[in-house]
Amino acid sequence: MWEKARDKQVLAIVAALNEEQGIRRTIAELRQHLGKPWVLVVDGNSCDRTVRIAKDEFADVIFQQGRGKGDAIAEAIKYARTFVGDVDYAVFTDADYTYPAEFLPEMIGILDENPQIGMVCGNRFNSHFHLKSMRNMFYFGNRLLAFTHNMLNGVQMRDPLTGLRVVRWDILKNWTPLSQGFDIEVELNHHVERCGYGIAEIPISYRPRLGEKKLKMKHGITIFRRILTESAR
Repeated sequence: MWEKARDKQVLAIVAALNEEQGIRRTIAELRQHLGKPWVLVVDGNSCDRTVRIAKDEFADVIFQQGRGKGDAIAEAIKYARTFVGDVDYAVFTDADYTYPAEFLPEMIGILDENPQIGMVCGNRFNSHFHLKSMRNMFYFGNRLLAFTHNMLNGVQMRDPLTGLRVVRWDILKNWTPLSQGFDIEVELNHHVERCGYGIAEIPISYRPRLGEKKLKMKHGITIFRRILTESAR
């Protein structure tokens, strides 16, 4: 049904820091389901084999000057404006193999068929979700932040912090994110809506990560502050 999505020009942005266990499978799965995406890995100065593996998989690799996921995405967008050129859509996913790429063609298909939708996100919290794929404290912290996000900001999403997204490139190409860390998803949600587009979600499955988890409880404070900042803009 969504096979025509493989004909689109897609930029896949993967922020990575010491992700040697998951990066190969992540890149291979992107290519399996998207055909020939432009895969751009933004490396945060890994000290393991992440960069070597990404290059072995024929991904483009750039090295992050700053720190954090938000900073990595900002550098990816800036690089893509100069060296990639116009594409139809940008895909965001994590390098730890948690997000199955099999859902991406459907997400792209929704954008193809609905010009008023600017971003499609993968909702992890559905009937397929298993708590064992996410530690209890992160699950409850995520649910609390999602509730606060929806109450204060009016951007109604079941999973506003998901890392699997497809966004129209026209929305992103002139965007300069302010977020430096894991609060980037909150800022992106608002950026899409401020550009006059809607956001759609589809249910996805979610796998236990491969490798060490980077998200800590302290990052929840940064995300909460970003929610407050965006609600005041």
